[in-house]
Amino acid sequence: MLEQLTISTSNIIHSLKLSCQIPDVVETIASQRIITEVAQEAGIKVTPEELQQEGDDLRFAKKLTKAKDTWAWLEKHHLSVSEFEELAYNNVLTKKLANHLFSDQVEKFFYERQLDYVAAVTYQVVFEERDLALELFYALEEGEITFPEIARLYIAEPELRSTYGYQGLQYRKDFRPEIAGAVFAASPPEALKPITTPKGAHLIWVEEVIQPQLDEKLRQKIITESFSSWLKQQIASVKIVAQINADVNVRSPQGLLEQA
Repeated sequence: MLEQLTISTSNIIHSLKLSCQIPDVVETIASQRIITEVAQEAGIKVTPEELQQEGDDLRFAKKLTKAKDTWAWLEKHHLSVSEFEELAYNNVLTKKLANHLFSDQVEKFFYERQLDYVAAVTYQVVFEERDLALELFYALEEGEITFPEIARLYIAEPELRSTYGYQGLQYRKDFRPEIAGAVFAASPPEALKPITTPKGAHLIWVEEVIQPQLDEKLRQKIITESFSSWLKQQIASVKIVAQINADVNVRSPQGLLEQA
């Protein structure tokens, strides 16, 4: 059995190729190049205090409470201290650029798309047979059974069953269109008449519909989404040349490429 295994940079690149991850890596590199260039043009700077705070936030998020934990994490991810600082720097720069570009557009964006940020708390059981879903819906209306009882009886997945089919807090875009209309027209708490989709008959309990408020959390969500959309547009408009040496002399299985 091997006592030590050495993996080279070329091994890693080859593995990324075979796992078809190169396009994602190239896009990540292109994104950071664009962010750096646009931030420089805008005169955006990162202060030592901001860098320190981001480093602290990163360690807190990864539960690196002790120095030895931080060193172990850096070693696991093959990062030097300077590279960790670069990671923190890039995070701060990205956040500052996003706010620079879109913070003054948040209110306009929010009021134009306010319906997109209405949210609902729902529970759901999906049936193969609509007739059974309808039968249970009418039993719910008559008070003959409760939704948690239905969930316990008809949800197969243990984790989902234990939460009675809880779907969490979801925005309009998170629902299928045919379901969203019914959910946001409901008067909670209310059970919806089964809705049929390719997945089956959805029996849904609408616990709460939450009207949006432009708080700090939603403000940052809008900025992040706007920035992400902008960055994708920037990447699409740039010709990216990835200089990665191809193993052109490696023979493929006979006939594989010819059949493609």
